[in-house]
Amino acid sequence: MDNNELLELQGTVETIIYRNEGNGYTVIELNDEDETTAVGIMPDVCAGESVRLIGGFKPHSTYGMQFFVTTYEKSMPDDIAGILNYLSSGSIKGIGPATASALVENFGSKTLEVLESEPQRVAKLKGISLKKATDISKQLRENTGIRELMLYLQEYDISPSSAVRIYKSFGSHSIEEIKNNPYSLSQGDFGVGFEKADKIAIRLGHEYDDRLRIRAGLIYVLNHNKSNGHTCLPEDRLVDTTASFLKVAPELTADTLSEMVDDNSLIRYEADNREYIFDSVMFKSEGYIAARIKMMLRFPAVQIEDIDRNIEAIEKANNIEYASLQRKAITQALSSGLLILTGGPGTGKTTTLNAIIKILKNKGQKVLLCAPTGRAAQRMSEVTGEEAKTIHRLLEVAWSKEDLPEFKRNEKNNLKCDALIIDEVSMVDAQLFESVMKALPLGCRLILVGDIHQLPSVGAGNVLDDLINSGVVPVVQLTEIFRQSMESLIVTNAHKIVNGELPELRIRDKDFFFLFSEDKNTIEKTVIDLASRRLKSAYEFDILRDIQVLAPGRKGELGVTELNVALQEVINPSDPEKNELTVGKRILREGDKVMQVKNNYDLLWTRDNGETGDGVFNGEIGVIESVNKRSRILKVRYDDRVAAYDFDFANDLDHAYATTVHKSQGNEFEAVIMPLYRGSPMLMYRNLLYTAVTRSKKLMIIVGSDTIIEKMVNNNRKNKRYSGLRYFLTEPDDE
Repeated sequence: MDNNELLELQGTVETIIYRNEGNGYTVIELNDEDETTAVGIMPDVCAGESVRLIGGFKPHSTYGMQFFVTTYEKSMPDDIAGILNYLSSGSIKGIGPATASALVENFGSKTLEVLESEPQRVAKLKGISLKKATDISKQLRENTGIRELMLYLQEYDISPSSAVRIYKSFGSHSIEEIKNNPYSLSQGDFGVGFEKADKIAIRLGHEYDDRLRIRAGLIYVLNHNKSNGHTCLPEDRLVDTTASFLKVAPELTADTLSEMVDDNSLIRYEADNREYIFDSVMFKSEGYIAARIKMMLRFPAVQIEDIDRNIEAIEKANNIEYASLQRKAITQALSSGLLILTGGPGTGKTTTLNAIIKILKNKGQKVLLCAPTGRAAQRMSEVTGEEAKTIHRLLEVAWSKEDLPEFKRNEKNNLKCDALIIDEVSMVDAQLFESVMKALPLGCRLILVGDIHQLPSVGAGNVLDDLINSGVVPVVQLTEIFRQSMESLIVTNAHKIVNGELPELRIRDKDFFFLFSEDKNTIEKTVIDLASRRLKSAYEFDILRDIQVLAPGRKGELGVTELNVALQEVINPSDPEKNELTVGKRILREGDKVMQVKNNYDLLWTRDNGETGDGVFNGEIGVIESVNKRSRILKVRYDDRVAAYDFDFANDLDHAYATTVHKSQGNEFEAVIMPLYRGSPMLMYRNLLYTAVTRSKKLMIIVGSDTIIEKMVNNNRKNKRYSGLRYFLTEPDDE
């Protein structure tokens, strides 16, 4: 069948095999000639109903051929036999065969109409209370309401799954709510953006300077800036940006914002003689973190006894001597119970951390370790010898009734530990850190490990910087590069870069190489040759596992998108023996190196030892093992586990021969190749170059212009992030 061909099926719903009450996804058995299994968003379809389904057949890896429904129509039975069969099926809670017979006997062909509109008449029947009759009426009205809403929203190209979420929020008044305020569609988790809501509003006759439009525009601009890392915005900037975006007067925008602050839709906070605007989610998130940190400082974990003696015992057992800052960090962690341990490569963070873990475990303390990404957690396990989990796995991510991710470990169900250690904290955003703090038991020791010079989190917030800059949290920054690390040019050049000095580019016999070129084609050819041939030949590096090309950005010349196309053609070219799948402009082929580009909490995987689980997260890198068009399943190996993707989720994958420096955070690679060619000035800054260099373990190669390297080193502009955590930590507590 042509993938775009739509088919039509008609029949009666025999049974409801499965229904997700959260999103309306339903599996039905159709009583047609072939007893077809149909699946799709059909929240109001019930057994016994006649339906007309539009869609197409697709094979499922487990359940065989199924009919995937894109849209449907249904009709209620109108004859007595059909009504009796419908009510006897059990589709309506509270009605069984006996009750169905009694209802039809009393109300005949009007039974469904009476059930929906006149529950008081139904309650007069023996065995049916008014509450039961009212509940039945509500069910029928809800089914009718969802269907009416879905039909209404089809005109505006809004999906059935979005319609279900909208109905769950607004109920039977959904259509009325949309007509009165179409912008409400853009302000919930409905999958409807501001632009679409704005088009609906204009079609419904709302004016450009409508206060509802300006309110929605202010929220949209705030939310859009969350994707740039901001948890809040200065009031003047928010007003100017929104007014320009909506093409309305700044004075009207400012007045509307004041109304929203007055009715608590948004929150105004003054700091450093400037007004900042938060939404309630980010204000509460950063506020909770600050309150919990203050509590930990006021009521610290119990101090470990004989700290000096324990440190000396480890030094003697391992024939080492800790530097003064390392000893200070160990002492701080074991005495106050709260510590930020930071430092660049080669400064001894791991050695310090291992001492803290060893002493705590010797004292009978339960220590948990975690990191933001799978690779970071794996590396943490390797260097400490202890199990480390991703933060999501540690907090036991699950699904809420609204089909959203939530954590089982929270303020009501704390983690079971005496100490928690988090690595790569620079990658942790405000909301994730809030979740960690909620799961932390009272009296628990907390040790945060990170590099303040790394790029900040992808999500909103500036957690590590704010904690350090607040001045209220104990911080030990390791600065001494140990002698064995001094042998590495990667390490010494990383420190030069972060200190604003030009890296050494002329040395040819160590682990950091610079290959000069200002010609785009030459740079590209060199990068491809290094990644596909030269490094494998010279160092026996695995092309897919050990070598990573890192570029400053995705777009433009020698951006990630262009490089991935070129690298795939050489490393994994088209082959009749390899299956492939076209997703948008990408070809995903067996043997391709790929990255998961968004969190998928319920994607199933199987480890090599047979263990099963779910969840693949943004930034994880793997290799496509198989593409099975018959079963519509694509399998990706992530280290020791294989995840199975339905083709519908293949869009979550992107090629990873090359990736951005931002996306590489939390990972380390045996060899990193970085092309530096002219690009966006917004990406040419010191911390980005430093982060790229510190991703390499054994070999770092920069191909490009030394002028660009000099520009990046001299540009110490960090991307400005507006956040409130630092201010919340330093404001006095209410007495």
